[in-house]
Amino acid sequence: MGAHDPSRKPSRKDEATVIELDRAFLQRLGDRVREARARRGMTRKLLARDSGVSERYLAQLESGRGNVSVLLLRQIAQALNLPINELVREENGQSVELTLIEQFLKRLPAAKLPEVRERLMREFGAKYGNREDRIALVGLRGAGKSTLGGELARRLGVPFVELDREIEAEAGTSLHEIFLLHGQAGFRRYERRALERVLENNERCVIATGGSLVSEPGTFDLLLSTCLTVWLKAAPEEHMARVAAQGDYRPMAGNREAMDDLRRILAGREKLYAQADVTIDTADRSAAASLDELARAVARKHTPTKERS
Repeated sequence: MGAHDPSRKPSRKDEATVIELDRAFLQRLGDRVREARARRGMTRKLLARDSGVSERYLAQLESGRGNVSVLLLRQIAQALNLPINELVREENGQSVELTLIEQFLKRLPAAKLPEVRERLMREFGAKYGNREDRIALVGLRGAGKSTLGGELARRLGVPFVELDREIEAEAGTSLHEIFLLHGQAGFRRYERRALERVLENNERCVIATGGSLVSEPGTFDLLLSTCLTVWLKAAPEEHMARVAAQGDYRPMAGNREAMDDLRRILAGREKLYAQADVTIDTADRSAAASLDELARAVARKHTPTKERS
C-alpha cells in the first residue's frame, strides 16, 4: 500500500505525537489570551464581563485547557492547508495582493522587518505630513507623559494634546462611562477616531497617549507612522509611586496584588513600547532633568542632515 493509504491506522506513537501537539497548541493559545489581556491592562473579571464568557472558562483557556472545538477547527484548517486565522477572519476574504505581501514578509529574516517597515512609512505614509513634526509620548501611567509633554510643547511652541481628553470629547462622556457603556472594544473605536482627528487637525503638536494604546495594533501602527514616538520609561515601583502621589489608584483599587499586576502589564507591553523611536528613562531623575533629555533627543531627530520623507 502507498504511504498515504487512508486505511492505515495511526500508531500509538502517532497518537501520542498528535496529543502532544494539541496540548502545545492549546497552551500557546492560552498564553496569547493571557498576554493580550495583560497588554490591555484587563483583569480576567473585566474580560469575562466584556466578552460574555465566564471567568471559569477564561481560567481554563489561559491554563492551556481550551474547548475541544478549538482543536477541531484547527484540524479543518490543517486539512485545507490554511492558517486557522483565515477561517475565523471576520472581514471578507482579503485581496490576493495582500496575501502575497504577507507571505513575502514571512520569508524575510526578522532582523530585516524594521527596515522594511521604515521604507514603507517613508514611501506611503505621507498622508498626515512629516511624522517628525509630531511628538507622541507612550508609556505606562505615571511615566510623566502629561507633565513632560506639556512642558515640551511649551518649549517647542506647539499645541499639547492629551489623547484621553480627546477620546472623552469624541464620545461625549468620561473614560469611565465609555468602558462601562461600550467596553474595551468601544473604547478602542473612540481612541482610533480621536487620534485620526488629532492628526488631521495638527501638523505640529505633542501628544500624550494612553498607556494601553500600544496594545491595539492598528492604532499603534498609525501612531508610529505619523509621529516621532518617545517611550518614557520607569521602574514599576516608580510608576506606582507617581500614580499614588496623584491620588489615583486606578486600575489597582481594591487589588492587594497591585504591584504584581503592574509588573505583568509592563512585561506584556515592553516589546511594544520598545518600538518607539526614542527611549527616555525617567527612573530616579527629576522632571527637569528628564525634560532636558527629552528635548535634546527630539532636537537630534530634527537635525537638518536627517532625511525627510
